Amino acid sequence: MIHSMTGYGKGIAESPTAKITVEIKSLNSKQLDLLTRIPAVLREREMHMRSRMASVLCRGKVEASVSVEYLGNTATSSINIDVVRNYKEQLMAMATELQIAWPADWYATLLRLPDALHTHVATLDDTQVQLLDSALESALASICDFRQAEGEKLDSFFREKINAIGNLLEQVEPYEQARVTKIRTRLEEALSNLDNIDYDKARLEQELIFYIEKLDVTEEKTRLRSHLAYFIETLEAGQAQGKKLGFIAQEMGREINTLGSKSNDADMQRLVVLMKDELEQIKEQVLNVL
Repeated sequence: MIHSMTGYGKGIAESPTAKITVEIKSLNSKQLDLLTRIPAVLREREMHMRSRMASVLCRGKVEASVSVEYLGNTATSSINIDVVRNYKEQLMAMATELQIAWPADWYATLLRLPDALHTHVATLDDTQVQLLDSALESALASICDFRQAEGEKLDSFFREKINAIGNLLEQVEPYEQARVTKIRTRLEEALSNLDNIDYDKARLEQELIFYIEKLDVTEEKTRLRSHLAYFIETLEAGQAQGKKLGFIAQEMGREINTLGSKSNDADMQRLVVLMKDELEQIKEQVLNVL
């Protein structure tokens, strides 16, 4: 079953002191394009995360973000009381000297000043490593499930379009046979309109056969049927078939274009246009296949 490159997954792991959340989003891309946003305390695990995501996701434009929330009594910042006290004394002295009012809200004023808050540098411990790995695996499992579900939709879509092209190809044959008669009639009428001109009917027959052979589309139809079957076979081959499906779609386009250039019939041309429309829809969605 094919998988889509589009997906989203979220994983959460927590302990009594911390909660780590990993979110992964992916879109289509020709190769793996990985962007990570990781807090400084977890930065040393970035290479492990990137390696793990690359082994699972394979291809796509992937954005992964990690957030850490500390729980319980764990605080990442504290008030620097000595600094705040010094700021307050200076502000009171300034207000007295300049004869201006004191701040209406001392808390908001003082805590916004530089170095009023002291941030504790968190260190990475084994518990956080386990939480991060657990959240990452949960997010990867979630995005893989999403990709699989989207892949099932794409599979149904492709089968529908391939069947449509096959049905249109079957409709070509009656017009293909009828155009021989049309060409013969058109040539004979043109020759009959020439006054006092006699022609060799045997030679006309030879020229007509040569002309029809140049317009024969039997090989194009055979190759196109083969490509349609190979496309379905590739769909059933498993994951990571996106590039291969794209190549097969290109080959299908070549045969359909040649079929159109040789048709020399308005009804056949109409069928070719419909086949091109179905194929373009396939090409658009193939870009989303992993």
